[in-house]
Amino acid sequence: MLYVSHFGLREAPFGITPDTSFFYACLSIQEALNTLLVAVVGGEGFIKLTGEVGTGKTLLCRKFLATLDEQYVSAYIPNPNLEPKTLLLALAEELGVRISPALDQHHLIKTLYLALLDFARQRKRVVVCLDETQAMPLETLETLRLLTNLETEKRKLLQVVIFGQPELDEKLDHSSIRQLKQRITFDFRLGPLSGAELARYLDHRMTVAGYEGIRFFSPLAVRLMRLRTGGYPRLVNIVAHKSLLCAFGRGKRSVGWREVMEAVGDTSSAHFGKGRLLLLALVPLGLAAAVAAGWWM
Repeated sequence: MLYVSHFGLREAPFGITPDTSFFYACLSIQEALNTLLVAVVGGEGFIKLTGEVGTGKTLLCRKFLATLDEQYVSAYIPNPNLEPKTLLLALAEELGVRISPALDQHHLIKTLYLALLDFARQRKRVVVCLDETQAMPLETLETLRLLTNLETEKRKLLQVVIFGQPELDEKLDHSSIRQLKQRITFDFRLGPLSGAELARYLDHRMTVAGYEGIRFFSPLAVRLMRLRTGGYPRLVNIVAHKSLLCAFGRGKRSVGWREVMEAVGDTSSAHFGKGRLLLLALVPLGLAAAVAAGWWM
């Protein structure tokens, strides 16, 4: 990246690819991670976590899986838009279970059951995480429910964590999978970053990337970014990256409100909310002090 050496960085700080080395535990994310860990320790069968696009669900999922110790065997399926049989085959592959694609669904489940029993004898717990579950067909969700029926007298043989956008809640209201919805014992909803969390988030990613200074983003730049991105991490990363490019192009060593305005102007998904246009119009007129005193929030 062109600006990396200019700002004294080791790497670009605002990539949109989920990277656990940049994981930032804001209040919502930390609560969600704690919920997931408590749920799997308790042996719950179904756990659901939802959030709007760009709230950090995939990064949280990867961090959660990385946190599990050797007591757990985990599987991660990033694209659950699969037919029931294909899901079973994907799950077997993730768990390292040898299985013939020629088997019908009944025998696929039976083979998986025997493999899960073997893991249980080894005192291993199996955790499956499925991302973007709102795209999963209803019949595949029902197959997933059938898998969670597999249990010993003591506990479930399989724990399932489903991540998805809010549309997942609508899908789970369908009468054909009402039994699955009843089995969800933990349910968490991720929210965006608050203004104070956003400032710490930006500082955190800059520090991880190698920045050794202070106040890289001005307070006004942070407030503008919060208004224009809604505090959603993916959109924040896009705008912050473009802001760094703008600052680099000007030969600056920090990001101010002008760079953020240029960045959001080049980002179609960063748009104004009601009543914010007037606030932003005041900034170029030199009224930043009045804005900072309370006009923003």
